[in-house]
Amino acid sequence: MTEFSLVFDLPAITIRRIVVSEVANNVYLLTSKATGAQILIDAAADAAAIGELIQTAASDSEEPTEIKLIATTHSHWDHVRALHELAQSTGAPTAAGRADAAAIQAESGSTTDRMLDNGDLIELGGIRLKAVHLRGHTPGSIAYVLEGAGDDQSSIIFSGDSLFPGGVGNTGDDPERFESLITDVEDRLFGVYPDDTVVLPGHGAFTTLGAERPALAEWRARGW
Repeated sequence: MTEFSLVFDLPAITIRRIVVSEVANNVYLLTSKATGAQILIDAAADAAAIGELIQTAASDSEEPTEIKLIATTHSHWDHVRALHELAQSTGAPTAAGRADAAAIQAESGSTTDRMLDNGDLIELGGIRLKAVHLRGHTPGSIAYVLEGAGDDQSSIIFSGDSLFPGGVGNTGDDPERFESLITDVEDRLFGVYPDDTVVLPGHGAFTTLGAERPALAEWRARGW
């Protein structure tokens, strides 16, 4: 399946999405209006369809648009199947969590040019993302946070498969992995960002931290 949408038209940045593959992966494209710089988050599948998304966003800046980085949230196969092809076709460097880099290469054949740790900043052509390491769904899962970008200076979290409406990501029924993920999500996302922060996950519908915060204790109690 493929589905295009303009998610946000912010003062300085546009965010577009395409939904691809049999498991409905969200692929996000950020474009700086001032410079034309672009960051693609999760080259999940269907490089041709993602290429159409990139072409669609060419009108989002008066400057020539160019993919400056392909950022990956985590190493699972459904999030990296088009990574090698798009990295080759665009010439863009890649970024991902340090602890997932080897698995990403094994799954996709693509090396990670920039290995990210918790708190690292990506600053490219007017786009500034903060890397938040969320351990549990995979060892090196990264949420990318666009801080203070909304009309009201709210933030936007690209959470990969670590946080969804209704719960955290799959941790394989492993209590230690679940404890790690729920603690990181509580401390590094809910403990830092306010309720109006938007969450754009790797699959499915969008949410906000405020909509999910009341259920945190329930999630911890149920263990998933």
